[in-house]
Amino acid sequence: MGKMFFPQYMKGRKKGVSLTKGKSILTHIKELGGVEINTEQGEDIVRIVKGSELLGPLSGYEKEMISSGRLKKGQRLASHANIIDDTSDIVVFMSSFGKYTILTDIIERDTRPDPAVKRSGSRVIYENGKDLGPYRGRIYGAAVDIGTTTIVMQIIDLQTGENIYRPVAFKNPQITYGNDIISRIGHTIEKPDGLKEVQAAAIEGINESLERLERDSGVEPGSIKDSIYDVVIVGNSTMREIFFGNNVKSLGLIPYEPENKGPILVGAKQLGLMINDNAMVYGAPLIGGHAGADCLADIIASRIYRSNRISMIVDIGTNGEIVIGNKEKMFSASCAAGGAYEGYQISCGVGAVEGAITAVSIDDGRIEYSTIGDKPPVGICGSGVIDLMAEMHKNGIMNPKTRIEKDYYLNEGVYITQDDINQLIIAKAGLRTDQDLLIKYFGVSLEDIDRIYLAGAFGNYMNIDNAITIGLLPRADKSKFIRFGNGALAGAMDMLLSLKLRKDAENLKDIIQHKKPNEVEGKNFQYMIADNMYFN
Repeated sequence: MGKMFFPQYMKGRKKGVSLTKGKSILTHIKELGGVEINTEQGEDIVRIVKGSELLGPLSGYEKEMISSGRLKKGQRLASHANIIDDTSDIVVFMSSFGKYTILTDIIERDTRPDPAVKRSGSRVIYENGKDLGPYRGRIYGAAVDIGTTTIVMQIIDLQTGENIYRPVAFKNPQITYGNDIISRIGHTIEKPDGLKEVQAAAIEGINESLERLERDSGVEPGSIKDSIYDVVIVGNSTMREIFFGNNVKSLGLIPYEPENKGPILVGAKQLGLMINDNAMVYGAPLIGGHAGADCLADIIASRIYRSNRISMIVDIGTNGEIVIGNKEKMFSASCAAGGAYEGYQISCGVGAVEGAITAVSIDDGRIEYSTIGDKPPVGICGSGVIDLMAEMHKNGIMNPKTRIEKDYYLNEGVYITQDDINQLIIAKAGLRTDQDLLIKYFGVSLEDIDRIYLAGAFGNYMNIDNAITIGLLPRADKSKFIRFGNGALAGAMDMLLSLKLRKDAENLKDIIQHKKPNEVEGKNFQYMIADNMYFN
């Protein structure tokens, strides 16, 4: 008998679920448990990588979605696709997840409006002199942070500097091609139209989100989109390059460098963005390796490059970036960080969806936890994992060498295994080693660091004491830690509003020294990783 596998999840990748004739893909997902999918009508889209011939014919509703362009080649609706043959395996990738909690908060900004797009009499003019058309009363811009997992966008009135409407946030549709950047790079290399497919997923996601924003805001269709004349895109190196349709093969091969680190400027129409026909799209520069425009945006938003004092930025996402520096010099490093902490590499891990366990405490053997939305637990997300490991360590359930005697259960359905812990400590050890080595390369000690900015969702939600306990963060005075919110989005907004800050970013890309500690340290690097696997 065949099985159904879901490679985006540890449980779904290793264990799978046995096929049952007559049952839908959605039913199999529910039987396996711990696999996120949006179950709203028409949103339960999956991509069939293997075994499409084992499924029944398209339903009438699926045919309608294909006609409207909402369902692409190789995709089905999980609730409509039924098993008709159970003799082989089916491999399924999720395109649409459950309701996701996405960080849109940013630090307070005092950026004076001096954008690239301005009104000149009756015309709208770009800073290079290009005429973008007649002035029609509104000049908007869009700042977009394209993360590996999520996309966040803020519309700004470029004449006043004010945010227009609420931030737009959604799961990155590219996740159907893999949760991590290596999988997506692989798809662009292995498939003839792979790059176009992954690029189109993000662009279509933005277009759809703008349409949804107009519907939800009750404005005339097209009134927001047609008023957007300028867009600033930030993201890690792979995300930025894919968005602009650039080859990312070099980012998947040693020495893992982008072909072009400089800024990009193209017309929105060329990319397929459904905004003003003459709008321009600016891709902020990359630093080096996988430290991309999002990391540069963190630096711009924090203003650490203008300070005499030494600061550090720790941005923990699917990829982790570390920056240390001041106005004199600046170092950066990047590493794979978030796969395990975002739930994709551990048995009961889930993203930040409703029902995800987000905080854990253990007192005298009694386990207490809270979930997102106060929903019944469906798994455990990153901040919950940090708490769980720290609490297991404090209560002697896990020894200092990070070993447990048996699987540890929070309830009947959510547990952690020794293999899970191994994945988690390897991920945190890599991030911590990069922090320690950048401080060393900079020629200072931890005590010399004035501020440690924690950027991204992890930095915003995690328990700092517990992160220090497990060695994810250095044992610094807690007063030095500053929760930074979505620094990448804040930096993108700065570059959208200010030509000066945009030029600062372009100058910084050549000043920041991108370090690759594994190459600098050679064979000693693995010993350093091993040392950092243990708890403080």
